Amino acid sequence: MAYVVTVRCLRYQAMAPSAPDDQQLRGQPYQLRCTLTFGDIYAQILIWMAVIFVSLAAGLALMGASRPLFALVGVGLILVLSLPFLLFAFTTTLLNHIALVPAER
Repeated sequence: MAYVVTVRCLRYQAMAPSAPDDQQLRGQPYQLRCTLTFGDIYAQILIWMAVIFVSLAAGLALMGASRPLFALVGVGLILVLSLPFLLFAFTTTLLNHIALVPAER
């Protein structure tokens, strides 16, 4: 499913000599399209779930070895350190699937 938002170009600065002048682009409608699907982030979610299950298994192993403090610290540390990587991966994937395209009139 793609989400579409239409925006208007307020100002355009020409970077190349062959670029259209400012008057041609003023008020031209653009669409902001996001083509992100669940399949794009499915692997990221599965990997992070695997990290959670491995950390919980390590925590249970340490809990059974009469080291409950190490178990809690270990699980918390793994979750806290892995969450920023998940958020970074998801954010960059989302930004890669956003495009500003000219709208059909």
